[in-house]
Amino acid sequence: MLETRHRVCLGRGFMARALDHFVLGVADLDAAGARFAAMGFTVGARNKHPWGTENRIIQFADQTFFELITVGDASAIPPHAPRHFSFGAFVRDALAKKTGLSMLVLKSADAKADTAEFARLGIGDFEPFHFARKGKRPDGSEVEVAFSLAFAAEPAMPDCAFFVCQQHFPQNFWSGSAQQHTNGATGVRRVTIVAENPSDHHIFLSAFVGERAMRSTSFGIEIAAGQGIIEIISPEGFRFRYGTKAPAAPSPTFAGLEIATTKLEGMHVKGFETHAGGLTAPADHDFATALRFVPVGGVAV
Repeated sequence: MLETRHRVCLGRGFMARALDHFVLGVADLDAAGARFAAMGFTVGARNKHPWGTENRIIQFADQTFFELITVGDASAIPPHAPRHFSFGAFVRDALAKKTGLSMLVLKSADAKADTAEFARLGIGDFEPFHFARKGKRPDGSEVEVAFSLAFAAEPAMPDCAFFVCQQHFPQNFWSGSAQQHTNGATGVRRVTIVAENPSDHHIFLSAFVGERAMRSTSFGIEIAAGQGIIEIISPEGFRFRYGTKAPAAPSPTFAGLEIATTKLEGMHVKGFETHAGGLTAPADHDFATALRFVPVGGVAV
C-alpha cells in the first residue's frame, strides 16, 4: 500500500492514549460467551450494571479487553440528557441496529482532565461518569472495581461511540489467569472503522487519541494508540485486509478487530477463512464484526 505521513495541530501537547477495551453488543450474553469460548477465549462471569446492561469480560495480556454486553433490564436504562451520555441507551440503540463492536475505549490516567481536554478540542462536552461494581476473580471471590469515563463524539459517526476509561483499582480488575487463552490470543493489535471517505475523520481521530502523527495509506488513515492501531479505511481496504466483504452502513461503522496470537498455526475453528497470513472469522448476524487473527510479531498487510 502507498503511504504518507502527516501531522495534525492539536494545540498544547498531551500524552497519546492507548487502546483499552472494545464494547461488543450481543443479543444473548450466554450464547455469545459460548461462541467466544469455542474460539478459544477465556470468558469471564456475568456482571450487572445499575443502568440496565450486563457484561462478560475477555482480558488480554497487553492490558486490553473485550466487553461482551447486552441489555438486561431495559426499564433501568436512563435516557440521554444534555451533557450526559447514557451508556445503557447507546448500547440498547446500537443493538437495535446491529450486533458487534459499537464503542471504542482508550486508556485514561485522569478522566476529569480528559473531559476538559475533549471540550477544549471541540470533540465532547459531556460530564465525566464514575461508577463502581463488584467483580469476580477466576476463583469466585468478590473484589471492588471502579471506573471514571470521559466521552467524546464525532457527529459524522453517529453509530460509533468513543470514550476513555480510568481504572481506580486496576489490581482488582486484571487477572493473569483470565488472560490465558487456548487460542494463544495476547491482545488487540488493530481496530478498523469503515467509511466512504476516511480522511474526513482525521481531525477527530487525532484529537481523541491525542496523537499528532498519522499515516495515510491507499485505503485510508491510521494512527498509533499505544501498542495498537486505529484505522479508518474504505470498503475496498477492508476487503483487502480482512478478506471478507465490508458491512453496508449509511455512516462510518466499526467493522473489524485484529487479534495477535501465539498459536495461529494450531487454530482450527469452523467457519474461519485463511487470508494473507492470518485467519478471519467473518461477520454474521449474531456478531457483525469481523475478527482477524494474526501471528504475534507478524507483518500486517
